[in-house]
Amino acid sequence: MNDDAAHVCDEALMPQFRQHPLRGRLLGEMHARPFAPLSAPHRVIHLAFMTDEEAAVRARARLVAWCEARGIPAPAESARHHRAQCSGVALRFESHSEFTTYTWEFPGNGGGGSGPDAHEPAPDKLARVMEGLQDLQAEDAASGSGLLMVAIDLNLHGGAADLKSIFGEANLAMADVEGGAARIVTDFRADAHGFVRIVVEDHGLTPGQGGALVQRLLEIETYRTMTLLGLPEAQGLAPTLRRIETTLPGLLEEMRRSTGFNDNRRLLDTLTALAAELESDAAGSLYRFGATRAYGDLVRLRLEAIAEKPVPGHDSWSSFLDRRLQPAIRTCLSTEERQANLSRKLSRAAQLLRARVDVELESQNSNLLKTMNARARTQLRLQQTVEGLSVAAITYYISGLLHRGLTGASDAGYAVDPTIVTAAAIPVILIAIALLVRRIRRAHDDGAG
Repeated sequence: MNDDAAHVCDEALMPQFRQHPLRGRLLGEMHARPFAPLSAPHRVIHLAFMTDEEAAVRARARLVAWCEARGIPAPAESARHHRAQCSGVALRFESHSEFTTYTWEFPGNGGGGSGPDAHEPAPDKLARVMEGLQDLQAEDAASGSGLLMVAIDLNLHGGAADLKSIFGEANLAMADVEGGAARIVTDFRADAHGFVRIVVEDHGLTPGQGGALVQRLLEIETYRTMTLLGLPEAQGLAPTLRRIETTLPGLLEEMRRSTGFNDNRRLLDTLTALAAELESDAAGSLYRFGATRAYGDLVRLRLEAIAEKPVPGHDSWSSFLDRRLQPAIRTCLSTEERQANLSRKLSRAAQLLRARVDVELESQNSNLLKTMNARARTQLRLQQTVEGLSVAAITYYISGLLHRGLTGASDAGYAVDPTIVTAAAIPVILIAIALLVRRIRRAHDDGAG
């Protein structure tokens, strides 16, 4: 089958299938953020701003306006990355989950001259290209987003660089990469202008290798900074955790000695308040600690990808970051683990106290039911007594009426002895009244049931 026949076959086959709405996006994700070929000399300025979802949308809109004002292609709708060329300078825009990056690639040294001044991070050409970026970001900064988090000044240098003129007397992290085709150098410190400087000495990199290496180094520094965001969170939570850890044993000992419903209920309220405080802090730090783990893994993966070889007398990037970064990551993980352990202990203690309170409540309810039963029995007896007295009273009243009536009949000349007839009628009246009262009581009982 030739190529034309295969193409016709493909056109006839594919329309028969309904494609998943995310298929195109997922395929495109595999080719997102491609490496741009770079050759020495090259200057790269990389800025990362913290942005929430709304700020990221505004940042993309500003990029569209920036591109349209210069007559260059703008990013597609909802695009999360874009590369544009303007006046010989490349701008790469990327929108991440919680930050947005702008990467400017300047051929040569970026217009900064030669010698030590070539490494100053604000050359005239850079200032012209980035004109207005600070004003645009000020809108987001005023609302608490769009704040600068990462600033990197990277020089892809042809051959050996004058490291002392760039970094001074600082201790440097240095390693050979790409099989000795390049050497990467940094001190991981912000200079007087706020930029972390990175030097890449090109000893035989291809443009593809140079672009891939530069992007990975920018990602290492960016993700390294984002990883450390979890450390202040962990340090801020430490006093609260320590207070709960110190308070909990005393509460447990008090719980062991406590008796009575009121004491147990008070302890349960205290434990519940501690648990609520702990869970509130844990929920607030959940995303940050999860992001710390994710960013830490990305740093490790990027370090593995560049395949460092140590330079004698200097720390490699991996060893430097392991010594500085891993303690921060472990602090975050330890804080998260302490939160989880305390949550389990508070939950178990609260369950024990709740069970004890429930038992106390059941005991009180049982006593209350017994008291109610005793009162019900007393009321029944009183009711029966009242019913008996009522029957006697009604019988006495009816008998009196009957006797008066019979006396009147006797006085009228009828042969009736009122006393004998009344005496004979009393048992009949008594039984009739008793039956009537009983019937009335049953009728009320059935209605209540």
